[in-house]
Amino acid sequence: MPLSPYWYDRYLLPRLLDFACGLAPIARQRRKVIPLAAGRLLEIGIGTGLNLAFYDRSKVEKVIGVDPAAEMHPIARRRSQQLGLPVELLRLSAEQLPAKSGSFDTVTCTYSLCSISNPSEALREMRRVLKPGGKLLFAEHGLAPDEPVARWQARLEPYWSRIAGGCHLTRDIPRLLAEAGFSADMEAGYVAWPRSLAYNFVGTATAAT
Repeated sequence: MPLSPYWYDRYLLPRLLDFACGLAPIARQRRKVIPLAAGRLLEIGIGTGLNLAFYDRSKVEKVIGVDPAAEMHPIARRRSQQLGLPVELLRLSAEQLPAKSGSFDTVTCTYSLCSISNPSEALREMRRVLKPGGKLLFAEHGLAPDEPVARWQARLEPYWSRIAGGCHLTRDIPRLLAEAGFSADMEAGYVAWPRSLAYNFVGTATAAT
């Protein structure tokens, strides 16, 4: 008997994503930027809370995590309790954040732009809610610069997106950041195999002047 879409999305997908996004190569990318977070913090696409272990609690005042996938929240809540790091979880998409402009010192966004319906609008919102001089910390996968890999990404994307919670393989992260008004300092490269899933961008960004 095949799995129903409801059962898959509600019960199986959160655990699959938690496993895949918690693999060692991805954890290493998170570790490069998440400890830099400070002050009042907004996490975009908090998912199952995999970033929580990497925050420096001596620097972070408050963590607010947004994610429209409520089925992820119980896992994130358990992680928060186990780590002793209180988090306010909100069932929201990043395209319309109910926060005043200049509300946050830091915004973190890791492995989330791939599945946000409108990443451009989401990034503009992140820029809006950051205080002057505030930082966006990001680690994302996206479009590879090698043409053969990029072709495979385009072929796989329609099928991959259906089974991976709307994840896209061809998001051009540097272009999206620049078009949203960010100036970014980043490194990029393959972090695992297969290469079509593993071209990563990690770094910090501030509002361009």
